[in-house]
Amino acid sequence: MDEPKGVSGWIAIASVALITLFALAALQWQRHMHSAIESSVASTPHPVLPGVELWLSTADRRLRLARQPDVEMSATEPEPADVVIDIDRKYQSIVGFGAALTDSSAWLLQNKLNERQRGALLQELFGPPPGLNLNMTRLTIGASDFSLQHYTLDDLPVGEVDPTLLHFNVASNLRDVIPTMREVLSVNPQLRTIASPWSAPAWMKTSANLIGGELLPQFESAYADYLVKYLDTYRGYGIPIFALTLQNEPGFVPVTYPGMEVPAATRARIISQYLGPALAGRKPKTRILDWDHNWDTPEQPLSVLADPDAARYVDGIAWHCYSGSPYAQGQVHRAYPRKDAYITECSGGDWESARNGELMWFTRDLLLAGLRQWARGVVYWNLALDEQHGPHFGGCDLCKGVVTIDSRTGEVSRNDEYYAFAHFSRFVLPDAVRVGSTATDKGIDNVAFQNASGGSVVLVMVNSNADARRVSVMQDQTRFHYTLPAQSVATFVWNPEPTGKPADTTRPSPADSSPVDSPPVEKAPGATATSETIGERQVIE
Repeated sequence: MDEPKGVSGWIAIASVALITLFALAALQWQRHMHSAIESSVASTPHPVLPGVELWLSTADRRLRLARQPDVEMSATEPEPADVVIDIDRKYQSIVGFGAALTDSSAWLLQNKLNERQRGALLQELFGPPPGLNLNMTRLTIGASDFSLQHYTLDDLPVGEVDPTLLHFNVASNLRDVIPTMREVLSVNPQLRTIASPWSAPAWMKTSANLIGGELLPQFESAYADYLVKYLDTYRGYGIPIFALTLQNEPGFVPVTYPGMEVPAATRARIISQYLGPALAGRKPKTRILDWDHNWDTPEQPLSVLADPDAARYVDGIAWHCYSGSPYAQGQVHRAYPRKDAYITECSGGDWESARNGELMWFTRDLLLAGLRQWARGVVYWNLALDEQHGPHFGGCDLCKGVVTIDSRTGEVSRNDEYYAFAHFSRFVLPDAVRVGSTATDKGIDNVAFQNASGGSVVLVMVNSNADARRVSVMQDQTRFHYTLPAQSVATFVWNPEPTGKPADTTRPSPADSSPVDSPPVEKAPGATATSETIGERQVIE
């Protein structure tokens, strides 16, 4: 009789069955675990990296503040970045950007544009984004070269004097300047206005003329009273003056328009003995800015600040761009770090050096470099001029405004300076703080800010090279890459928090605290000085 398959055979069959069962169970467990892991990963919230908004202009004018697709931001890579943004390293707070409402600009706005055209242009220039968002201006106390005639606010027949200022009046400003200022303030009530005289009345001067001469010592007190009376009169018209300078370009005596030499010792004496005490304690405060002239002679404001009696009343230094470099601002800042810096005048024009446009110079050498050298505000010269670079009475015959108004048609054209300022003014809001950003060695300059409202980071970069350059930017644990076109200006805006929330580019409400009532933010404690290169010049911060 045959034996059933045998014990060994049954054992083999049972073993195979058991192995199969265990394999199936293991496979099922593996599938379950994989599914659980996938579910866990899917349910874990990942931070959303913010996109970087980008606006671009090119020197050839193909692009003018053109919005570009957002740039993707990614996690930090091990390779070093070209530009590192450090928002914990803080410098000065920003008051703003603007242009002077000269007599010529006001006359054009009032006489060559109708009410609708003027309203639209002022809204574009001083209104919030998508407007230019300008929030500063400059007024001339009496005539400048960009006036239709020579005058001051207390003119008398030759030989007469008026030390008590009984004949003071602003009749020359009532038709154009004052109405235009009131319209601008209706667009932007937070406007900051700097006022500067080109000359004292002729009866106060050694030349007995608005052109040339110096201030007679016996009228120094009357001159201070003249300036204070201007402040009070304009305030009576609803036009507050944020800051005052004693004299426009006190180191230069023009021969075709009003001017007056005022040496440092005279300025210090007038400020310490007359103007400073007269303005002390007034509310709202009007700041006193010394110098109001070029970068090439920093020893002038340094001399005034060395006088402790004058320095106590001086809030800052006003600078012009026509000679020297903005690194004079840094020199004075290092000597007197609690005194502010403002660039109060700089003009473009149709001169030979501007044949290829002025976008690059104004963005790189005026705005970017000036802000890196502690400027809290930058004010261009004429807000608007006509197609003949006027009207004007002496002085610059090739200057350009931020915009050009065709005196025949009222058509408005926007100059390179418009776009240079727009790359800052539309994005860097009042009370923003300049923050740390490393320089590159690629012919690419940069400056960075963080806005107080919303906290968005703003980075302005200029590629001065004749070819495109790829740049990497890092901030905290994130970075992005972008290839800047040749001869271009780029403004990048992003929110440093990983929320994906759009950057805040709106104007703060009037209820927001004033950015100019607190002292400038100094370098963070323990921070070390860094050297960087802008163009071919070295900067020490």
